[in-house]
Amino acid sequence: AGFISLDCGGADDYTDGIGIQWTSDAKLVFGGQATNLPVQNQLQKQYSTLRYFPADTSKYCYTMNVRTRTRYLVRASFLYGNFDNSNVYPKFDLSLGATPWSTVIIDDADTPVVEEAIILAAAPTLSVCLSNASTGQPFISTLELRQFNGSLYYTDYEAQFFLALSARINFGADGNKSVRYPDDPFDRIWESDSLRRANYLVDVAPGTERITTTKPVFVGTELEPPEKVMQTAVVGQNGSLNYRLDLEGFPGNAWAVSYFAEIEDLAPDETRKFKLVVPGMPLFSKPTVDVEENAQGKYRLYQPGYTNVTLPFVFSFEFKKTNDSSKGPILNAMEIYKHVQITMGSQDANTMSSLASRYPQAGWAQEGGDPCLPVSWTWVQCSSEAAPRVLSITMSEKNITGSIPEELTKLSALVELRLDGNSFSGGIPDFSGCRNLQYIHLENNQLNGALPSSLGELPNLKELYIQNNRLSGHIPRALSKKSIIFNSSGNNLQGPSDSISHGTIIIIVCAVVGAILLLAVAIGCCLCTHKRKKKPSRGMCSLAQWMFLVLCKNMQ
Repeated sequence: AGFISLDCGGADDYTDGIGIQWTSDAKLVFGGQATNLPVQNQLQKQYSTLRYFPADTSKYCYTMNVRTRTRYLVRASFLYGNFDNSNVYPKFDLSLGATPWSTVIIDDADTPVVEEAIILAAAPTLSVCLSNASTGQPFISTLELRQFNGSLYYTDYEAQFFLALSARINFGADGNKSVRYPDDPFDRIWESDSLRRANYLVDVAPGTERITTTKPVFVGTELEPPEKVMQTAVVGQNGSLNYRLDLEGFPGNAWAVSYFAEIEDLAPDETRKFKLVVPGMPLFSKPTVDVEENAQGKYRLYQPGYTNVTLPFVFSFEFKKTNDSSKGPILNAMEIYKHVQITMGSQDANTMSSLASRYPQAGWAQEGGDPCLPVSWTWVQCSSEAAPRVLSITMSEKNITGSIPEELTKLSALVELRLDGNSFSGGIPDFSGCRNLQYIHLENNQLNGALPSSLGELPNLKELYIQNNRLSGHIPRALSKKSIIFNSSGNNLQGPSDSISHGTIIIIVCAVVGAILLLAVAIGCCLCTHKRKKKPSRGMCSLAQWMFLVLCKNMQ
């Protein structure tokens, strides 16, 4: 339970030899091409195929359903196998949602690169994304999700940091084979210390010997390393255990734990006490480890560690016996993770996720991950701030039906909206909450109803295209006054609702012209009378005055 195992590029579902059920990744990723590796003999089946993606500016994400407030181990593996017959080793970025996880660097075609992380799920989905290829093409062989129980790998910082695995080592292992499920019910992969590769467990101290037991070992209820791992160990017969290894992703802050169990039957007068020595870090040497005493008995787990400690890239350490110890140090296993700060992502992430979920059958809406980070969705443009805002949405000609989604009205930083060339119906929603909007393209749809007055109140509006819809009513007066590019043809829209009609304008003009003519006649009559130096006709002047007063009253 709690396992998701994706065979990337695989066509079938199957159960492997250790009981893990693998499924095809086809339904959980947008885009990419599946291919078989040229050489498949002796490969585990999940490594015989892969999925590769274009080396472009997009990101390609797998989105998986999870339980919120639950910790998960996320594991991605990459076996190149020269799948493209180019012998160009790929290099690309891997992210968990908006957070950069690792740069995948292939340096051997036949050896898988494996990345692991432990993260507290903060949302109902978790996305793993590939992007930003600098050489070759991004690709992936497997993607696995393992749910942890209870407080396993709890840290005080898990809301701000996830744990990226740098080393998980089974000391004293019998051969090179790793220990994993079903020996580890959580399917953690414990690498053998017998593996030989560059800068991995070198500078081994003389006198280092392997020991093993078949007796049961109590592994506790906290981190619960597998009993099979705790049944083997290395001991420093000459008084010390020395190792050096490169820690991927470091220097940085680490979560580091050593696992000890006394699996030798010591005589009553024998003791095993030792200290950890790290060059340049004297604080590590203060505690003394007495495994049998600390674990309260033989064949019991003792797991001291540090939940937040700074470690270098080249990590050298030594377990050295104390002067009063008769036996050299012992070491069964070790885990080291790096704290990786979680990028909170776009401030509009939830709104955009809700928007995309409206179109579950549309490939463009299934890109997954954060809408802005590490790169934006192909139909979205974002600001460049640490917590980006969505600035532009282009959903043109995507065969969308139904009403305009209300999520669009909640994007308060939106500058440009292009929904043209679809089959949107219903009314235009209120975009008054998007006061930064400058460009609105709603043309060539099936929108109906009135044109909202709120459009005229957008202070930064520069372009409004609504032609070829079914809109009716009056154009809002505030919109008609704005100095914008405005195309409303192909609708049943009329002029501003509070403007003066064409007929009224004609009547007013005629009345004014008539009044002026009558006034001129009256004044002319009076002037003629005065020129003749005769007493003016009282009737004529009174008639002219009366007509003038009537006209003036009618014009009021």
